Amino acid sequence: MKEDTYRDATFIVTEARSCPIYEVGDELKVQNFSLVTSHYKASCLHLTARIADIVTIKKNISATSATAGGQNKQFNCGGCEEGLIYFEYKRERDFSTLQMKVLKEEKKRRNSKHIKQHFLELRKLDIFKPLNDSSLIDLTFLLEFKTIPKDKRVVKKGAPGNNLYIILKGTVAVINDNRSKVAELKAGEIFGEMSLLSGEPVSSSIHTIEETHVATLSVKNFRDILTSYHILQFFLLKLLMERSQKVALRSGNITSGMTGKLNEISTGKLFHMIELARKTGAVHFSLPEGKAVTYFEEGNIIYARYAKYRQKDAIKALLETKNGHFRYTRGIPKELANSPPIDEGPDHRM
Repeated sequence: MKEDTYRDATFIVTEARSCPIYEVGDELKVQNFSLVTSHYKASCLHLTARIADIVTIKKNISATSATAGGQNKQFNCGGCEEGLIYFEYKRERDFSTLQMKVLKEEKKRRNSKHIKQHFLELRKLDIFKPLNDSSLIDLTFLLEFKTIPKDKRVVKKGAPGNNLYIILKGTVAVINDNRSKVAELKAGEIFGEMSLLSGEPVSSSIHTIEETHVATLSVKNFRDILTSYHILQFFLLKLLMERSQKVALRSGNITSGMTGKLNEISTGKLFHMIELARKTGAVHFSLPEGKAVTYFEEGNIIYARYAKYRQKDAIKALLETKNGHFRYTRGIPKELANSPPIDEGPDHRM
């Protein structure tokens, strides 16, 4: 005889083993055969399929049974590479142990405070402008926030890369082997991303110059984003790609496809790096006055065009431009090969 089906049921998570999505105390509700969870939780197809199997058989969610010894029967999600959860059926909406009620209220209070304190702080940063409010809320729950005093080491060179750091307020210094400051990072910038991605030890030590407020993303939560939060996955990978390009530019490592902003690296410094690297390629500019292009052969500028300007006049105008975007690509047109260098005039490294 076919078992009765249950269209509505409520379960509660009683144990979570490394699950990247659910925690103890989370409620899992089935309404018209749809699994409903908190708005900031990602969906788990394994769990959805498991609960669909459970609620179609009446005896599965009986409040008591011989096998359960008079207690709520416990289920599990079946597990996956990421983790495993156990959950129980709640016969009535208000049925819950005192411990579960306390956990739920504490979690609700903590989450509300977390959002109130940090959501608006993240929203002010330019790097988070592409995210809508819902996605930024998801990210806020995955971040940890802390304040680091002045003159403290945040990460040590050679240490494992366990966190991505986002500077919310303050300034940190990148320190080389000679204990010299090679760069400063301010609010809206990130560090720790390279070792997080590669698994290699941290390449430079980072010290605070002033009291600094940071948000950190752990390796675990970073991996959770890559598997469960598709919008955040795209956003973070784009952010990390842009960051890696900035690091490459600072080190003078110019590669094809590299992009950047002129308010972060001047045209003169960009040209100088190409010259030192003896690159053959083109730099395409998108500027307030229009498009521009310069071609290099073995590090020498052989052709330049910017609006109405050509050659030396175009180079002069480009060197005076402070805002805009650029993109470097490898190779030059065949007709420009072996062209003589343009006489730039004044030193363009300024």
